Amino acid sequence: MSSIPNILAIVGRPNVGKSALFNRIVGRRISIVHEQAGVTRDRVSATARWNDKTFEVIDTGGIAFMDDEKTGDVIATATRRQAEVAIEMANALILVVDVMEGLTPLDREIARKLRTSGKKVFLAVNKVDNNTRVRGADEFAELGFDPLFPIAAIHGLGVESLVTAATEDFVSATATETAPPTRIAIVGRPNVGKSSLINAILQSERTIVSEIAGTTRDSVDAPFTLGDKPYILVDTAGLRHKRKIASSVDQFGLMRAERSIRECDVAVLILDAIDGVTKQDKKIAGQIREANRSCVILVNKWDLAADEDRRTKKTFREKYLAALHKELFFLDWAPVLFVSAKTGQSVPDLFRQVAIIENEMHRHIDTPELNRMLSRATQSYPAPHVGGHRFKIYYAFQKPGAPPMFTLFVNDEHSLTQHYERFLVDRIRAAWGFTGCPVRLQLRQRERRPFVRGSGEKKFRSREDFS
Repeated sequence: MSSIPNILAIVGRPNVGKSALFNRIVGRRISIVHEQAGVTRDRVSATARWNDKTFEVIDTGGIAFMDDEKTGDVIATATRRQAEVAIEMANALILVVDVMEGLTPLDREIARKLRTSGKKVFLAVNKVDNNTRVRGADEFAELGFDPLFPIAAIHGLGVESLVTAATEDFVSATATETAPPTRIAIVGRPNVGKSSLINAILQSERTIVSEIAGTTRDSVDAPFTLGDKPYILVDTAGLRHKRKIASSVDQFGLMRAERSIRECDVAVLILDAIDGVTKQDKKIAGQIREANRSCVILVNKWDLAADEDRRTKKTFREKYLAALHKELFFLDWAPVLFVSAKTGQSVPDLFRQVAIIENEMHRHIDTPELNRMLSRATQSYPAPHVGGHRFKIYYAFQKPGAPPMFTLFVNDEHSLTQHYERFLVDRIRAAWGFTGCPVRLQLRQRERRPFVRGSGEKKFRSREDFS
């Protein structure tokens, strides 16, 4: 459920430029724009601001009322249903048609369906970027929507007049800004249950679920509220190996999914309980770690993995968890939940865990307390000698912001080994937790040693390692 009262839905048949218009309205590239028909399948939504109005824009998949049910195309039928839900949710609708292809029977059918919705419909005749095409736009007056708006979404021509008219009756934004919603990216390889999990959380068919791998091709935002807390769930395309990417559309989907990891507040890594941890799972986990994102690991389809009595299941879970931590040792700080998106088993635990992580992300450690702990740690287990130098910490403090970062003033940044760095991070976690959060160490060398060319020494540089 969205916390924004104004909703504008963009509808139309496939490949008329709906996604280009969506991107133009929200002011950034979210939906994939491609010449291939049917690229958008799910409802893609984002928050937009236009003049004094704040509203949610929904980009729908191309509607093909006339042929999807006849052909038995599961994806096409599901795409149409997604569009119908968007139409029902919306306060106003923009019907997009293509001046280059002219008025089609499918345009007429969609227009007829929209008239029965009782919603205000604004007709956008797209790809009108010269005088000849302006005259061609008059053909669409037959659909009975007045006025019609000639636009060129890819260039932004005519979009301002269209959106201003479509949002005229929307509620104005309040002067008080609410806290930004928490972005939760649902990531994983294809067909592990990402879309099923989102639908289980929202208790609606917000995203298309199919046994066909690669059904989700774009990153789909699903805003909703839980209590008074706003969230955005981001359903991403399955992250597959680059050698298995068959088209530019799949490549765009991969890029969007990787960007969703970088831009989220919490990444939820979905694993398949039957398959265990695969090589591709490890690669995706590595992307989360490299992006320094908070993380929850969800083992999905747990209802199928251990169909045994309670005692045996507990043993099985312990063995599974040990194997998981062995493979994903670099994410051993991420909590693990065993769920079933199909049955809803333990799905509510996800948001309880996200709330814990958000608190941990903003935990601040007093400087004296931090230095006392590090002093005890380095005395109990001194750093090894590296190149004739033993790593020493003179002073440390936690920098403001999230995720947590600790700046250490040291004698020689190059003498810190990975093993000892992990030891320091483990001591910080043992003292203060930081469950589900990456902990970063930033080293600052107190004195610079002169670099002599050919001496074999490394040049001094600021070094930032993450763990």
